[in-house]
Amino acid sequence: MSEIIMKTGEATVLAAEGQATDAMPEIVIGSKSGPVGHAFAGMLGQTVGHTRMFVVRDLNQMVRPATMMTTKATIHSEAYVELLGGVVQAATGDAIVDCVIEGTIPEAIVDEICMIVTIWLDPRCAEDENLDKADLYRTNYEATKLAIARAMKDEPTMKTLIENRKSVKHYALDGVIDY
Repeated sequence: MSEIIMKTGEATVLAAEGQATDAMPEIVIGSKSGPVGHAFAGMLGQTVGHTRMFVVRDLNQMVRPATMMTTKATIHSEAYVELLGGVVQAATGDAIVDCVIEGTIPEAIVDEICMIVTIWLDPRCAEDENLDKADLYRTNYEATKLAIARAMKDEPTMKTLIENRKSVKHYALDGVIDY
């Protein structure tokens, strides 16, 4: 039985120049019989504007550990749904399977745990005629792998956060405050 009650992780991978394909997944990982499993089961219904779906790599290829994904932005178009359930879902699924292959997630516990991933997919992607789907895949793949690794290692540590308290600031604070 998994001893993972709940682990959390997040990551940001920035888009290529001129793209709105930044990826910022937030992940919770935990035992199916714990709080993450209960939240996972509670997500099986739909809410308007925030589609929830199992992560699959392709048709009939649901990943293990079972993972539910949902959006941080409200869905307004069919094109957005196609990107979310296509390129982004595939990148997320491939990253999860690779995390198992690489040992980031121990294969021995994949049927005992589940994950929830909230996905940032910029609404502009669905309207961009020059959208680079390869970059959309890259950012989501890399960010998902990084978020899972951080969750499994409990990173950043409190020591790191304390050490960086005065040297790292949120990007939105540029020019607003000085540390």
